[in-house]
Amino acid sequence: MPKLKTQAAKNSLLRRVRRQRLNYIAILPSLITILNGVCGFAAIVFAAEGATSGRNFSYHKLELPYFAMSGYMILLAMIADMIDGRIARMSKNTSSFGGQLDSLCDIISFGVAPAFLMLKVLEYHLSGIADASPFLLSFLERFVWLTAAAYLSCSAIRLARFNVENEEDESSHMSFVGLATPAAAGVIVSLIIFHQETLSNLASENTTLQLVFKNAIIYALPFLTIGLAILMVSRIRYPHVLNQYIKGKKPFAHLMRVLLFLGLIIWSRQAALVLIFCGFAASGFVKWFYYRVIRKSTKASQPAMEQEEND
Repeated sequence: MPKLKTQAAKNSLLRRVRRQRLNYIAILPSLITILNGVCGFAAIVFAAEGATSGRNFSYHKLELPYFAMSGYMILLAMIADMIDGRIARMSKNTSSFGGQLDSLCDIISFGVAPAFLMLKVLEYHLSGIADASPFLLSFLERFVWLTAAAYLSCSAIRLARFNVENEEDESSHMSFVGLATPAAAGVIVSLIIFHQETLSNLASENTTLQLVFKNAIIYALPFLTIGLAILMVSRIRYPHVLNQYIKGKKPFAHLMRVLLFLGLIIWSRQAALVLIFCGFAASGFVKWFYYRVIRKSTKASQPAMEQEEND
């Protein structure tokens, strides 16, 4: 009986401590995290509007296609996602509540929103196949839907695994295992923004070139999405760009690279987004392929060649 009372007292104290912890949260990082989720929700709304209306988003002097506006909302969510964690660590207000809230908002902005945007863009551009072959259109719609579902599932697995393996100190944020969900969403978003803005402006200059690039992006997008889904749940390591290449003292060459990227963004932000996100996603896979496949096979062949020379 005394042991049961002691255990009951411990459980009661633990429940009071947990309730007390939930009463005190970091307001500023939480608000920025919620902004991340709101931007993701806005991206879904804009994508749905672009699929139904076919018109452009217009506000004062700003006029953009709804699909492109949806992509920019996801990019804004990325900025909020970068800021909230850094502010929480700088103010020493990291908590399990903030981490769980961040993952819930991330699954909206970098899981649901990019998958839904990709789905609506492809449905909108593939609708012309209905007159030629209704069966082919039905097959493509199901394939695209399964692609979006696979991407969403892998992004949820990626975020859940990150929550389990992540540590709150700054030193553990130097690299990621698997492609981060914001980077994967950035690849999809950058291609759609490039497709909706830059290629549309080429219509008056070269119609043939525009059609070739437009069709290439549209037909490659579902296969690229499947590849991104696999990279997210893989064990390939990707660097944390801010912590490894920008924070702290760096060689002069790093400054030149940063200036080059800034110049590229000023020259053409759409093309710069494609190069940055696609290059980052491909870099981890290329590095893994080189060290695990090419270099390993080269090392394995060297002893055999040395044995043949000795013989």
